[in-house]
Amino acid sequence: MTDPIPGLTQSVRGSWRGFLDVYEPLRPELYRYCRHLTGSPWDAEDLAQEALARAFATLARLIEPPPHPRAWLFRVASNLWVDQLRRRRDTPGAVPESATSPEARAPREAMGTLVTRLSPQERAAVVLKDVFDLTLEEISEALSTTVGAIKAALHRGRTKLVDTSELKEGLMVAPGKLDAFCEAFNARDIDRLAAMLLDSATIEVVGASTGYGREVARKRVLPGMLFGSRVLADLTLSCGVELRYRHGALPTPPRAEVRLHRGEPLLLSWYAHDDGEAVRAVTRLTFDDSGLVSHLHNYFYTPEVIAEVCRELGVPFRVNGYFSSEACGSSGRCADPDPET
Repeated sequence: MTDPIPGLTQSVRGSWRGFLDVYEPLRPELYRYCRHLTGSPWDAEDLAQEALARAFATLARLIEPPPHPRAWLFRVASNLWVDQLRRRRDTPGAVPESATSPEARAPREAMGTLVTRLSPQERAAVVLKDVFDLTLEEISEALSTTVGAIKAALHRGRTKLVDTSELKEGLMVAPGKLDAFCEAFNARDIDRLAAMLLDSATIEVVGASTGYGREVARKRVLPGMLFGSRVLADLTLSCGVELRYRHGALPTPPRAEVRLHRGEPLLLSWYAHDDGEAVRAVTRLTFDDSGLVSHLHNYFYTPEVIAEVCRELGVPFRVNGYFSSEACGSSGRCADPDPET
């Protein structure tokens, strides 16, 4: 009997691309909304990705398509966020990071910073009204409540708004484990990098792909992180990045540098361009008790995260847009970088 999984995967992938064709223009606003809710660029990106996945799964069960896609997407994100807060509240000893850590607060935007003690409905209502200028009716639809309840939430929330000073970040000497990873990265040593990963490690290129295990990282993800600049710079090759983001890129392999951002050491990937270096990717690593990497999150196809982190650090950057299957050609698969060239 033929294994149906590969065919099913291809079918779902095609439907996902069609979904993104419609909803991808809303992603910058979705990220901004999630950023205000969560108070963290990482949590915001996670929530935005989760909201898109939930919306995609839900769409097939709707009797009619949502009349207001923007408000509906905000509603999906709001529900997911509230569910997350409830799970944290119901877990003994679990305290949301944003409730106690000043590093987790959102930087000031046009409307100021929302303090974390606003209730979920107050915070969502104020963001949707004062940042996105939704009508009361649209907000009530997004938050599944009445216009009267939204008016009350806006009144309560606006009285609690507090401004905070922006955080300043600097260069940091990384812990030994991250130092070692950075050193192996700059040595282009795939085997050494792979040896630092758990056999069961989760390897995610956020917004593009997820894999599990050391060998997946060795064969697919690490070569792209170390040598993907060669494909990026060759405009005849496909790499999931639209051409408008690739001009001026040079094939020189990126160099890694550790920086402290909001109390967390991150790995910045500096790419060479004809007008100088710029950060094009940020990587977060989670280590287990044995000192091996259990989670690797590479933020390459996340323009909002790259822009926010680099602006706060005061470093030059270039974004790569969102992952584009069309930019991978008719096969839907990007060219593999060759470490030997």
